[in-house]
Amino acid sequence: MREIAFIRQNKEKWFEFERAIASGDKKNPDELSSLYIQLINDLSYAQTYYPKSKIVSYLNDMAARVYQRIYKTRRMEKNRLVHFFKTEVPLLCYGYRRYILYAFVLFFLSVAIGVVSAANDTDFVRLILGDGYVNMTMENIDKGNPVAVYKSGSNWGSFIGITLNNLYVGARCFIYGISAGIMTFQVAFQNGIMLGAFQYMFYDKGVFWESVRGIWIHGAMEIFAIVIETAAGFILGASILFPKTYSRLSSLKIGFMASFKIFLSTWVFTIAAGFLEGFITRYSIDMPIWLSSAIILSTLALISWYYLIYPIVVHKKFIKSLA
Repeated sequence: MREIAFIRQNKEKWFEFERAIASGDKKNPDELSSLYIQLINDLSYAQTYYPKSKIVSYLNDMAARVYQRIYKTRRMEKNRLVHFFKTEVPLLCYGYRRYILYAFVLFFLSVAIGVVSAANDTDFVRLILGDGYVNMTMENIDKGNPVAVYKSGSNWGSFIGITLNNLYVGARCFIYGISAGIMTFQVAFQNGIMLGAFQYMFYDKGVFWESVRGIWIHGAMEIFAIVIETAAGFILGASILFPKTYSRLSSLKIGFMASFKIFLSTWVFTIAAGFLEGFITRYSIDMPIWLSSAIILSTLALISWYYLIYPIVVHKKFIKSLA
């Protein structure tokens, strides 16, 4: 898109937001949030395609004024990485919260389908997980350690291999959004069914809680991160399907920037989950129940707080700064 067309298309929206900043206009909070998300998306777009233009300075100045009012300071945070995790990603998560909801609905629905299918078809688990893996797990259950598979390999080898695999799965959930979200839906749906069938297998053998104590030490953050990556894929797909006032190409570029930032934020949790799986999960059978439970609950609470609660806190602070 030519710069003049970009300005003409968005100038009224920018003026509206500028008036809200200057006058404390009592707009609907969701409307203000939507305007702000569009502002930072427009700034990212302008920085990419018109880096030497005055419009970049204009949008950057407007964003800086908002940040100053939020943090009651005269400058933006110097540490770009801190700003990324502390402000930018939470505001994006709030602005695109309905896609996170869609991803969780899909996750719980697909897991339920996996559980019900495994409960009603004795061959379903083998169909989904493969005979080799199921036979190995049954042997481990008979030996008294349902999660013995996590003891295979070295700590560092497991950590690196598992982390790379999980990053790959998450990247697929995200980048497949380019198919208008269809392939993202397919990958997430398959993973959910697999998880449901996998957990039912342990339940059917009477070792459900033993499996939970092991699997979810790393699984709380690993699975949650995949759900967020699925949401990022849906955001990317929606930018193609619903361009609104943008051209479809411009909407795709903006949607990619926003969804990529959310996807990138999950890496911290994916790497942490890989570390737990490589170094901690293998000892779950020997841990006191209180310790494994504490690890599961604390990791789940941490990632839930960051993606579900903290965005609301940051959003409210932002709205309050405009009042």
